[in-house]
Amino acid sequence: MPIDKTYDPAATEAKLYASWEKSGAFACDVASKAQPYCIMMPPPNVTGSLHMGHALNHTLQDILIRYQRMKGRDALWQPGTDHAGIATQMVVERELASKGANMGRREMGREAFLKKVWEWKEESGGTITRQLRRLGASCDWSRERFTMDEGLSRAVVRAFVTLHREGLIYKDKRLVNWDPKMLTAVSDLEVEQREIRGNLWHFKYPIEGSDEFIVIATTRPETMLGDTAVAVHPENERLKHLIGKFVRLPLSLDSVTKKERLIPIISDEYADPEKGSGAVKITPAHDFNDFEVWQRHKEKSYFKDQHHDGLINIFDKHAKIISSEFDDFRWGHKAPDDAGLTFADDDGVVGLPTVRFIQEKYRGLDRFEARKRIVAEMEELGLLDKVEPHTHAVPHGDRSGVVIEPWLSEQWYCDAKALAQPAIKAVEEGRTKFVPEQWVNTYNAWMKDIEPWCISRQLWWGHQIPAWYGPDGKFFVAEDETGAKAEAQKHYGKPVELKRDEDVLDTWFSSGLWPFSTLGWPDETPHLKRYYPTDVLVTGFDIIFFWIARMMMMGLHFMKDVPFRTVYIHALVRDEKGQKMSKTKGNVLDPLDVIEKYGCDALRFTLAHMSTPGRDIRLATSRIEGNRNFATKIWNAARYCEMNECAWQAGFDPAGVKQTVNQWIIGETKLAADKIAAHMDEYRFDLASSAAYDFIWNNFCDWYLEFTKPIIAGTDEAAKAETRAATAWVLGQLLHFLHPFTPYITEELWNQFVGGKMLMTDAWPVLPAALVKKDAEAEIGWLITIISTIRTIRAELNVPAGAKVQLQLKDASVETKARLERHESVITRMARLASVEHVAAVSKGAAQAIVGETTLIMPLADVIDLAQERARLQKESEKWSTELKKLDSKLANRDFVDRASPEIVEEHRERKVKAEEMLAKLEAAQKSLSA
Repeated sequence: MPIDKTYDPAATEAKLYASWEKSGAFACDVASKAQPYCIMMPPPNVTGSLHMGHALNHTLQDILIRYQRMKGRDALWQPGTDHAGIATQMVVERELASKGANMGRREMGREAFLKKVWEWKEESGGTITRQLRRLGASCDWSRERFTMDEGLSRAVVRAFVTLHREGLIYKDKRLVNWDPKMLTAVSDLEVEQREIRGNLWHFKYPIEGSDEFIVIATTRPETMLGDTAVAVHPENERLKHLIGKFVRLPLSLDSVTKKERLIPIISDEYADPEKGSGAVKITPAHDFNDFEVWQRHKEKSYFKDQHHDGLINIFDKHAKIISSEFDDFRWGHKAPDDAGLTFADDDGVVGLPTVRFIQEKYRGLDRFEARKRIVAEMEELGLLDKVEPHTHAVPHGDRSGVVIEPWLSEQWYCDAKALAQPAIKAVEEGRTKFVPEQWVNTYNAWMKDIEPWCISRQLWWGHQIPAWYGPDGKFFVAEDETGAKAEAQKHYGKPVELKRDEDVLDTWFSSGLWPFSTLGWPDETPHLKRYYPTDVLVTGFDIIFFWIARMMMMGLHFMKDVPFRTVYIHALVRDEKGQKMSKTKGNVLDPLDVIEKYGCDALRFTLAHMSTPGRDIRLATSRIEGNRNFATKIWNAARYCEMNECAWQAGFDPAGVKQTVNQWIIGETKLAADKIAAHMDEYRFDLASSAAYDFIWNNFCDWYLEFTKPIIAGTDEAAKAETRAATAWVLGQLLHFLHPFTPYITEELWNQFVGGKMLMTDAWPVLPAALVKKDAEAEIGWLITIISTIRTIRAELNVPAGAKVQLQLKDASVETKARLERHESVITRMARLASVEHVAAVSKGAAQAIVGETTLIMPLADVIDLAQERARLQKESEKWSTELKKLDSKLANRDFVDRASPEIVEEHRERKVKAEEMLAKLEAAQKSLSA
C-alpha cells in the first residue's frame, strides 16, 4: 500500500496509540533479565486538565522512557494521580451547589459528602489521564495508582504511625497559612503572593512613665490588638535607650484586670534600623517573623509575668476578631493560676481565651472592617503619625482567592529537620544528582534552613489522621481504631469512648511516599525490589521544596536509599514574549488545541527542541508550525524514497557500499545516532533534537537526496541499486532515532515502509565506527562547503535567483581539481552556475571567498549593480551598528537591568546577539566584493 500523499495526524494518533496500549508495549516486565529503568510520573491532580507545563513535563519523560526502551532496558514509567485535597473538595462543593443542592458539606455530614467525592472521582477523575494519552505518554497504565487507593492509603497510615512512634510526628502550636474561606491550613505552595497597593501606617505607642512615644509602622493595623512586644535593634543609636521599658498598647484593655496592656520594648536584630521607623511591633500569633522573635524571647520574664505567654490570637477561623472564648477553644493556651477566666471544651481541654484582651467593640468584626475602625480611632487619639502609600506582596489562597492569614493553631507536625539531614548528605555524596547542577543550591538552601512541616489540614477529602482522642483529650495513634482502643484501654484501665481526629493529612505527605508506595510498600514486592531506587525524576523547579525534598526524606527514612539517582529540573513554559501564561492575560496555549491543529509530534518536538537548561521556553505557534513543516518534510522524503523504489532490504550491509556519497551518508547516520544518544544520556533534549533535525533536514533531505538524484536517474544499475538500498536503510535509522521525539509519524512511516515489529520496541541504532569513512566525509564535506559558500554569496549580494553566474577557481590543488571534475555537474545544478573554470588572477567586479586553499571567484559586474550593492550593504551596516550601540548602552545601564522585567532584559540580549550576527554577515559580504 503506497504512502498517503499527506500525513493526517488526527487519524494516525488515535489509531496508533490504541494499538500500542493494546499490545502491552508500555508494560514493564518484573521477570525480565534486562537492566531495569524506572521513572516516577509526578502525579497530576485528579481534578486537573492538561496544560503546557504538563505537556512539557510528560513529553520529556516519554522521550526518556521510549529511548531507554529502545536501548533494551526493562522500562517502567509509573503513572498515577493525586487526590488533591483542597482542589477536589472545592470542585465537588461547587458541583453540588450548581445542581441546586440545598446543603453544604457540613449539613450533609462527612460520610455522605465523601461518598459524593468518590462518585465524582469515578465519573470525572480520569480526564487528565485521557489527555496524557493524547500526548503519546507511553506509561504502564496497567499499574496506574491513585494516592487514595487502598494500597497507598495503607502506606500512608503505616508511615504516619511509624514516624509518630519514632517521635518524628507530633502536635504543636505554631503559625500556619490559614485560608479563612476554605477554613484550613494550607502549604506555601498553595499561597500566591500578589502585589497590592496599600498603606504603611505609622502609629505612636506611648512609653509608660513618660511623655515619649515610639513609632512603629505596619501594613496590618488590626493586628495591633495582638501585639505583645516592640522590638528595637541593639545597635540602633536613636532608640536603644528605650530597650527594657514598656509601652501602653493603644486600644487594648484586659477585661479581667480592667487595665490597658503594657508590652515590653525588647532588643532583637530583626528590627532593621534602616527600615520604617526602626522599631517593629511584635505580633507572634499573626506574623511568621514575629513568631520567630517570640521563640527567641519566650522564656524571658517580661512575657512570663503577664497574663499570657506572649501569644495572643485575635482571629477566629473566619478571620474575624474573636467574639467569645469558644472561638478560640482549639488554639487556647494553658491558663496561669490567676488567669481569672478558664474553660473546658467538650473534650475537657482547658484553655485561656484570648478574647479577654480585646475590647468588646471590636469583637466579631471582619479583619478589614477592624482595620478601618482602628486607623480611625488611632487618628482620633492623635496617635497616627503618618500614612504612606505602600505597594507590597500579600499572600492569597491560590484556590480561594482570599488573603491568607498567618494564624496560631495547634496542628500535627513532622520533624522535617531531622529527616532532612540524610537527604542533604545524599545529595552532597552524589547519590542523587541534580540536572542542571545549579539546582542543588536551591535544594540545599531550603533543606538546611527547614522548618517543622505542618502535615494536618482541616478538610474531609484526604487521608484522615490515624489518631483517636480519649475523654480527657489524650490521643492514641494507631493503624486502625481497634489498635487505638487497645492502647486507650491500657492507658485508662478500662474501655473508653474514642473520637477520631477530623483532620486529614497534607497531600504532599502521601506524595512523599510515591516512589515506593506505588511499587507496593509497605509490602516487600518484586516491583519494589526491582525498580527502587528509580532512575530519574523529571519535574519543575517550583516543587523542589514541596515534593522532591519530601520524597528524599521519606525514601531515605523508610527505604534506606534515595528515591531517584537523578533529578532533572525543566524550565517553565511562557508565551512568546516571555510572560507567564494566564487566562487573565489571554495568552494561554492549550496543548490539546495545539495538537488538534498541528499534530502531537509538532508540539512534542518543539518542547524538546526549546528545552535549553537554565532558560524558560518562550512558546510561539510559529515554532510549532515550523516543526509541523519538519514532520511534513520527513513524510515527503519517505514518499520520495517509495516513488524512487528505495525499498527496505533486511539483509542490507551498510559497510559494503562503494559510492562515495553513500559512504558519506551512512557515516553521517552513525555519527548522528551517536550524537543524539550522547545528548540524551546527558538530558540535553535540546541538543539531541537539534542533532536529529539537522541530520534529517540538511544532510539527508537537502544534500543526500539531491546529490543522489542523478544516480537514481542514471544508467549505472549497480550504483542505482546500491543507492536505493542505502537510502532506504538511512530512512529506517533516522525513524529510529527520531521516534522518542515524534513517535506517531515515525511509527506510521515504519509501518508503511518496513512493517513487522513495532518501531517503539525495536532496537536503538548502535552502529560500528567502521561505517565512518574519512575520505568520503572529507570529499562530500568539501562539496557541501563549495555549494553553501556560493549560495551564501548569491543571497547576501542579492544575485537574482534565476541568474546563472560563472564560477572561477584560483590556486586549486590537484585534489580539488579532481573533486571538481567528479562533482561539477552537481555543483553547477545546485549552485545555479553557468560554467566553472580555473583562472590565474581575480577579475574586477567579482565576489570572492576562500575554501581551503582555493579562492572562489564570481564575476558579478554584469549581473548586479556593484556600486549600488556596496551602498546598500554600507547602509545596512550603519543601521545595525546604531541598533547595537543602543542595545549595548541599555544593557550597560544597571538601573535598566535591575528594574526591567527579566523577560524585557532577555529580549534586549537576544536583540543584541541578532545585531552582532547581522553585522558580521554584512561585513563578510562587503569583504567578498573585490575592488
